[in-house]
Amino acid sequence: MSVAAVSHTITPPIVCLLGPTASGKTAAALALAERAPIEIISLDSALVYREMDIGTAKPSRAELNAVPHHLIDIVDPADSYSAAQFVADAERLIEAIRARGRMPLIVGGTMLYYKALTQGLNDLPQADTAVRAELDALAAERGWPALHAMLAQVDPVTAARLAPNDAQRIQRALEIHRLTGQPMSALLAREAAARTFTGSADARFRVIALEPSDRAVLHARIETRFDAMLAQGLLDEVKQLRARGDLHPGLPSIRCVGYRQAWEYLDGACDYPTMRERGIVATRQLCKRQITWLRSTPERLTVDCLADDYVQQVAALAFA
Repeated sequence: MSVAAVSHTITPPIVCLLGPTASGKTAAALALAERAPIEIISLDSALVYREMDIGTAKPSRAELNAVPHHLIDIVDPADSYSAAQFVADAERLIEAIRARGRMPLIVGGTMLYYKALTQGLNDLPQADTAVRAELDALAAERGWPALHAMLAQVDPVTAARLAPNDAQRIQRALEIHRLTGQPMSALLAREAAARTFTGSADARFRVIALEPSDRAVLHARIETRFDAMLAQGLLDEVKQLRARGDLHPGLPSIRCVGYRQAWEYLDGACDYPTMRERGIVATRQLCKRQITWLRSTPERLTVDCLADDYVQQVAALAFA
């Protein structure tokens, strides 16, 4: 029997610990695992990739060994991993973990995956390799800000919420417009209006959101962490990826924050200080998008990730 078929019989609900980058999700999840027989399902579109450890802030080997983790190191960087694959994998894992008499804990910051798991997948067209190759060629010639301007002409609603260098999302929105002749924002709006979903997540889930009371503090954490990644060897990690010969900046893996900027630096497109600044800015932009997603999630239970006792607050909500 699938998880969906028993959605209203599972008790207690499955805890989802969501939050922006650098909000302390890993530390909170490991603390919860000390109090209950938990297995962690990663909700992170970057942690799925093998050979990408430093720039993704992947849990350490000791942390991975301390608590069973799933959906980490499952995809080669040359391949892609979709929200649909995540939903299939997560539902399979939820069943298996519960069958072992343990508790699944979903942890991460890829809000699209959370939405797909709790609200279902949309009916947007599948990726088209020919269209994507054409858009990649245009971007190589003109730059992603120019493609962002193109998107603003055909889908101003989507363009308004995307940064000019958000390559992956700009490409997807342009791809959908080319395949359907319609703006992605209009397709999503019609789908939302037709959906019987009432605005709260599936009753299977209890959503705990780590959000900062002072975003400037989180921004400072992001800068410190990015510098730590550089000190730990992020550039060497990207050099090893480049040395494989089968990877390029158009891949979802290399578009991950930090990797894209390091790749550009190693290409000679910018100097080291510029690469560092771009990496920090891109991470802050990711953080902003994640917080925006969270604040549009009415079912969430919010914990200030900057509070001294935030772990205790998370535990009280998780085990309520």
